[in-house]
Amino acid sequence: VQLQASGGGFVQAGVSLRLSCVVSGINLNNYDMGWYRQAPGKQRELVAGISRDGSTNYADSVKDRFTISRDNAKKTVNLQMNRLKPEDTAVYYCNRKSIVKLLWGQGTLVTVSS
Repeated sequence: VQLQASGGGFVQAGVSLRLSCVVSGINLNNYDMGWYRQAPGKQRELVAGISRDGSTNYADSVKDRFTISRDNAKKTVNLQMNRLKPEDTAVYYCNRKSIVKLLWGQGTLVTVSS
């Protein structure tokens, strides 16, 4: 199983980024998925989740700015991030939205300058 996140970068506050996670080795249709982030010195947190039926949920800190989506045929889970803020700076990862996680991938770094 591999989780390959990409799309991060160094951006200024207010702009948008789109992250993508390619999930290989499992049938993505069978899993609820999420995007997580870990900021320096902080614990990893779930920022957005998408269920097998397409329903979504978001952390309060990103609600109305981030949108999670999935394409089971392409085996990808995406995160559209708008109106980025410096506090969004973190390494972003995708994984199962479950207590039982897949092996974490490398993640993708998002740095937002003020």
